Amino acid sequence: MASVVKIYALFISSALLMFGGGLQGLLLSVRGAEEGFSLPALGLIGTGWSVGFVAGSILVPMIVRKVGHIRAFSVMAAIGTVTILLNLLWINDVGWIVMRALSGFCFAGAAMIVESWLNEVSDNKSRGTIFSIYVTINLGASTLGQIAMSVTGTVGYLPFVIGAISFICAVLPTSLTSSPQPRPLASAKLDLPLLIKTSPVAAVAAFCCGMANGSFGTLAPVYGYEQGLDSSGIALLFAIAAISGAIGQIPFGRLSDRIDRRQVMIGLGLAAAFVGLLVVLLNPGEGWLMYVLFAFYGLAANPLYPIAVAHANDFAREGNFAKIAGGMLLILGLGLAIGPLIASMLMSAIAPMALFMVTALFHVIVAIFAFLRMRVRKSVDAADRAPFQPMANDKQVTPESVAMDPRADGDDEDGEIITRPEAAVPDELIETPEAGSHVQNRPV
Repeated sequence: MASVVKIYALFISSALLMFGGGLQGLLLSVRGAEEGFSLPALGLIGTGWSVGFVAGSILVPMIVRKVGHIRAFSVMAAIGTVTILLNLLWINDVGWIVMRALSGFCFAGAAMIVESWLNEVSDNKSRGTIFSIYVTINLGASTLGQIAMSVTGTVGYLPFVIGAISFICAVLPTSLTSSPQPRPLASAKLDLPLLIKTSPVAAVAAFCCGMANGSFGTLAPVYGYEQGLDSSGIALLFAIAAISGAIGQIPFGRLSDRIDRRQVMIGLGLAAAFVGLLVVLLNPGEGWLMYVLFAFYGLAANPLYPIAVAHANDFAREGNFAKIAGGMLLILGLGLAIGPLIASMLMSAIAPMALFMVTALFHVIVAIFAFLRMRVRKSVDAADRAPFQPMANDKQVTPESVAMDPRADGDDEDGEIITRPEAAVPDELIETPEAGSHVQNRPV
């Protein structure tokens, strides 16, 4: 019973974090546009989040080693709460850029600590189920946070206070736990030569997805605002894109288990680019067409990065998944940081719809490069691949998320095979060997 309470308490903590993060991210873009912030400033707000998030992924493990998980989590949640309240009290573009970077740092740290606890109480049998539940909760809570803006609106103090309450309440489950603190946090280590040698396609896709998704996630709310949508319309627009993207991971991921994953990446890249060009050409107003285009955009764009991770794992040697995925995570973060700045400059120089010129360009690059690599290297046989795993929003994936992934079974930080100790996990969260088995990849 204690194990059940502990796991579900951590799920609640994660849900509160993601709810607040989803609300805050959408709120700052729209409220910033309403306050008259320039497009480059709005782009830098997105850049600040990504820079802070990557810095947190690297530095927070060092903080945890010094003060412990519970104290570190409490500090992250407290500072994150203060920053969103300062967004309300200090409405200034430079101030928001700084606060957003600090929010990204704290959010990364808090999420990593929750994930490390979940990783500690899982074993090889239950890990797949716990990871799937965790991903589902994150996607759902983040989407609900975005939808909440349709209720709170963007004017006044209410949305900021709701976000602050969500962040500070996330500290309760971990602060009240009586269980031993988990192992040290995973640290992201960039091994570019290994990543590029293992899968050049995955490395290019990680950067391009970062550029496209970072631009879209930060500036698409501004595009919706410029098209005349109110806060409810923008919240619904993003919810549709997020839900369609989450749904799309399952069929396209399973398809990539059966055929060359690069073929799926080509199809999705071209489809996302086509939708982006349609937005540029049609420049839809606030009618139903915009919602349809955003739904198809999410359906095509969101599964690309998880499939790229799966493709890299197909060619990774045994024990190297965490190192490869961690390298991709840092390349993704670089794209997430640069994309909003470039897109905001083009939107300012041309028109708001120029955002989708940027997303279309980088999705086409993914498709072209994947096609060229298919002529150079054969795919791994389907029987030798680890099954596709859905992933949370790529702006919220940390090194601990990678460590939780069932495909990381047997990895340690040096890429050697290890055996995880069995943990006390409730029977209802344990998969049968047939459902949760993992096929280790053969060296290629």
